[in-house]
Amino acid sequence: MHSLHFTAESSSNGVVERDFTVGGVPGVLWSPASATDRAPLVLMGHGGGAHKKHRAMAGRARLLVTGCGFHAAVIDAPGHGDRPRTAHDEREIAELRKAQAAGEPEGPIVVRYNARLAELAVPEWQAALDALQELPEIGADGPVGYVGIGLGMAIGVPLVAVEPRITAAVFGMMWPDALIEKAKRITVPIEFDVQWDNERIPREASLALFEAFASKEKTLHANAGKHMDMPRFEADSAVRFFARHLGGAVSSPA
Repeated sequence: MHSLHFTAESSSNGVVERDFTVGGVPGVLWSPASATDRAPLVLMGHGGGAHKKHRAMAGRARLLVTGCGFHAAVIDAPGHGDRPRTAHDEREIAELRKAQAAGEPEGPIVVRYNARLAELAVPEWQAALDALQELPEIGADGPVGYVGIGLGMAIGVPLVAVEPRITAAVFGMMWPDALIEKAKRITVPIEFDVQWDNERIPREASLALFEAFASKEKTLHANAGKHMDMPRFEADSAVRFFARHLGGAVSSPA
C-alpha cells in the first residue's frame, strides 16, 4: 500500500489546501480549516487537458468545503498536470488536434484515448483513496462521493463501477461508447449533467448513457447550450446532492 506524503500546505478563507503524492502520483486535498470531527470525502476527476488545481476543481472543492464541511481531493490523470506525457499521449493528442482542425468527428479519438487513461487511473484512484482514508480526519469508514465531467467521467464510471466505497456520484459530458457496460453495474445515486445542444456529443448518446445506469435514484439535469456552456449553478446542485447522500447540511459559502 502506498502512503500519502504531504508536500505543501496553504490556508485561506477557512479552507486548507494540501498538496500530496501517493505512489508518485500528485494530488491535492482541500479540507475545512476548523474541523475537529471526521467528515465525508468527495473525489473529483478533472477534465481533459486540465489538472488537479484547475479553477473548476478549486471552485468545486471550496463549495464542498465551505458549504458542507467536506473534504475534496483530486489527483492528476496520467499525462496531465504535473505528470509527463508519454509517446502514446503525444500521438493521441496530435490525432485529436488534427481531427479538430479538419472539422472531423473527435469522439472516436477521445473515447479511445480516455479509455486507456481510465485503465491507468482507476487503480491510482483506489490507491489514493486507501491513503486518504488513513487520515484521522477522513477515516476508513466515512462516506465517499465522486464527481467528474468529461475525462473525469471517463475515469469515474469505471472507478465507481468497481469501488464499493463510493456511494454517490455526479457525472456528465462524455461519449457512451466505452462506458455503457460499466454504467450498467452502477447502482448508487447518480446526478447526470447534459448540455441539450451539445455539438460534440449527440443528445441521444447522452440519454442512452443515462438510461444505462442501474441506479434506482438517478437524476438527469439537461441545460440548454453547447458543450462548454454548462451553467455554474450545476456545481451548487452537486454540493446539495452530496449533502443529501453523504450527510451534512448545506450552508452559504463564506
